[in-house]
Amino acid sequence: MIPDSNSYFNVPHNFNVYLTSWDPSHALPTDDELRDMQSVGLKLLTEVKSLEASCLLQLRHLDNDAKAVVDFLKLQSRKVDLVLQHVLEKEVQDGELFTGDQFGGSGISIISTRPLIANEFVKTHIYLHTELVALLCICQIRTCTATNDTAETPSWRCELEFSQILEDDIEQLVRASLNVQQKMLKKRKQNIDKQRS
Repeated sequence: MIPDSNSYFNVPHNFNVYLTSWDPSHALPTDDELRDMQSVGLKLLTEVKSLEASCLLQLRHLDNDAKAVVDFLKLQSRKVDLVLQHVLEKEVQDGELFTGDQFGGSGISIISTRPLIANEFVKTHIYLHTELVALLCICQIRTCTATNDTAETPSWRCELEFSQILEDDIEQLVRASLNVQQKMLKKRKQNIDKQRS
């Protein structure tokens, strides 16, 4: 269980999630065991994103003359992230594919064609393609509610809460959720400006 998980907010966003049932006879993994469960590509992406966040924080303290250097380094970092994301997408994925529709620092929401078992633990791979985030964690299925849409195929919206996740991955999700929220606000402002003109 993540402490103070209610302090995080969720944002709407479409992404891929792979779920594998966690054997209830096994204890949840420690941080080190969770790291050992990561693929090589996932470890590389996580390490690169962590280093990038640390370096960019230090670069922000430079004066305005260094802005061009910072922008160039951000571009280089994005190129590395894109290559690593591509490598991860080519890996054989473990588990059943679901579509995520909301994420934040405390959990995710997914859409399923069948109800999932409440309180079950699942090994969870999350891929936020547009935000260049990929991570592995253990989630607990909290609720699974039938949606009221009129589609021919029934669907359920399931809320998953992080039970075991690395601190760096929470930070990645929080940064990504802030970035998605910023894009949504910018788009909303542009729409309002268009309506006024």
